[in-house]
Amino acid sequence: MARVSGLAYYPVKGFRAVPVQAADVVETGLVDDRQYMVVDASDGSFISQRKVPAMAAASAAFVDGGLLLSMDGLDDHLVETTLDGAARDVSMFNKWYGTGIDQGDQAAKWCSAALDREVRLVRFPPTQIRDGWGLHPGRVAFGDAHAILLITEASLEGLNTRITAAGAPAVPMDRFRPNIVLTGWPAHAEDEATRLRIGAVELGFSTRAIRCAVPTVDQATGAKTGPEPTRTLATYRRDPDRPGVSFGAKYAVLTPGPLHLGDEAQVVEG
Repeated sequence: MARVSGLAYYPVKGFRAVPVQAADVVETGLVDDRQYMVVDASDGSFISQRKVPAMAAASAAFVDGGLLLSMDGLDDHLVETTLDGAARDVSMFNKWYGTGIDQGDQAAKWCSAALDREVRLVRFPPTQIRDGWGLHPGRVAFGDAHAILLITEASLEGLNTRITAAGAPAVPMDRFRPNIVLTGWPAHAEDEATRLRIGAVELGFSTRAIRCAVPTVDQATGAKTGPEPTRTLATYRRDPDRPGVSFGAKYAVLTPGPLHLGDEAQVVEG
């Protein structure tokens, strides 16, 4: 029997995960997941750990009054959420072009100091609709292109068995930045379920997750650590349809609802 063993969301795209015991799932994923994004101040293109690994060392937490930003070496900064600020043109991967609500000069100053470059912090407008893609496209906020990233514990165990056999240290699950982790399923079963019900939530498979350089970043320190796990994934997880290696699966939200650690996962179709 498969059950939820991990839940996490990421208030600011690229910042540290926020693990939770329970979460409401809405059309665009876990509530508050990737509702904020850091963009280049000059052209509005998104900034991620692909370019700036140090983002992993920055934290964001929702508190009374707004979003609290923190990072070692900097004073904490409270961003008072604004939904009627200046609209800014933003883009991701030179494929999606949309709008972000600028969160002001003080938020931009803090993020620029944290990442050592001129950036702005923007929020996803509540009226903006962004479609995903894949078998079940769904809707998404500032996630790469899908609402949910799901991985089984067995997938990580299988990967780490190969990594340690090659003489390298095992990698933790947080390297892959999942929203939902399941225990009790075999490795890579997440690739096979067309529709999945977890508690009251129903998810639809979109596509395998093609991995970039982010899994090579230590999520505790923001330091890039080397070739693993990408090197080992390349030996057995090359994607048959797209360039790169895959690990985990992307899902769309078909039926919103609450999720809790321990909720049972059942395959509806697949």
